[in-house]
Amino acid sequence: MSSYTWKIYMLTAANFLVGTSEYIIAGILDKVAADLGVSVSAAGQLITVFSLAFAIGTPILMATTSRLDRRNLLLYSLGIFVVGNAVAFLLPGFTFLIASRVILALGTGVFFVTAMTVASKLAPPEKQGSAIATIVMGFSTSLIVGVPIGRVVASFYDWKMVFGGIGILALFAILAVFLWIPKSEGEEAIPIGQQLALLKEPRIVVALMITLFLLTGYAIAYTYITPFLLTITGMSEQEVSIGLFAFGIASLVGSKFGGYSSDKWGVYPTLFGGMLVQAIALVLIFIAGQSPVFMLPLLVLWSFSAWTSGPTQQFNLVQQAPEAAGVMLSLNSSVLQLAMAAGAGIGGVVVEQVSLASISWIGAAGVIVGAATAAVSLRLSRSEARRKAEKASSKGGIMLE
Repeated sequence: MSSYTWKIYMLTAANFLVGTSEYIIAGILDKVAADLGVSVSAAGQLITVFSLAFAIGTPILMATTSRLDRRNLLLYSLGIFVVGNAVAFLLPGFTFLIASRVILALGTGVFFVTAMTVASKLAPPEKQGSAIATIVMGFSTSLIVGVPIGRVVASFYDWKMVFGGIGILALFAILAVFLWIPKSEGEEAIPIGQQLALLKEPRIVVALMITLFLLTGYAIAYTYITPFLLTITGMSEQEVSIGLFAFGIASLVGSKFGGYSSDKWGVYPTLFGGMLVQAIALVLIFIAGQSPVFMLPLLVLWSFSAWTSGPTQQFNLVQQAPEAAGVMLSLNSSVLQLAMAAGAGIGGVVVEQVSLASISWIGAAGVIVGAATAAVSLRLSRSEARRKAEKASSKGGIMLE
């Protein structure tokens, strides 16, 4: 194993913890709702609160801490993360749980963006796509291990125990980062206004819109997947845990494949293929949602295809503006969380006003819009590449003269 690889995997393990804290709510949504005396759709808005805090807070915190040593920033963000878990574990009521989601979102956002930046610096240029994919794999691993185990803990003990355990493990992550991640200089401070100046470029706005539509479609379905499996599919508690485990395994494989495919065949073929398969899988889930036999393989297909797009889109945005990679990753994380908030909100409306069964085909519609946006993005990227080539050619001609 090369000198940088094991450090990236260590950051990935820490990312597993922050990923579990975000995704676990979807796995225990019914338990939280029943314990706190709120509706399932109201409990689903815990995801909206988390996502909004992540989206708004991350770019502000990344801008104000840009000069900090990257290792220290990782340590501080994990410290905030520990506090958020302690609030969820120790304090009672829906209000304190909302507060904990805000605190967790701020710690998670800063850690996630910083970990990807550190990983891209540790890896050689030709392996940056795979390095980012490995960091994203920490989130997908939380679906494999964290969410199913959290579901079991919530079923046999108390859902609060999940957050207590995550907080304790995060203390070990702090120690690991302190001991093994090397210090690295912060970046030149980039004001929020300057970050948002990137949004003046249509090419970058359209690329970010891929994330918005893709993740909105995903979140509409995923936020309420546990009630869907229990109510529509008729699965037992044990079968739901197995289904979530299979979903997580597929997300791990899909995330890793997305990075490999991006390096080998390119970003856009990987994006188009993943979104097409994901839309088909969501439509099939709506059609065959009442059959546990068909549901398991469809969950696997949905998860694999959805998660191929995660690292691929991250790498796509780094390529769009390599001179501002950290800013692009921060903006994309904010858009991603806005999409998760929108998806959870739209999903709640669908559950209340239409039907729980409808979340899958409405989610598929969002993914299809994302694929159409990717087609526009590809055209704009090719135009930009031609413009740069013509500019370089004209400069070469002037120098020869």
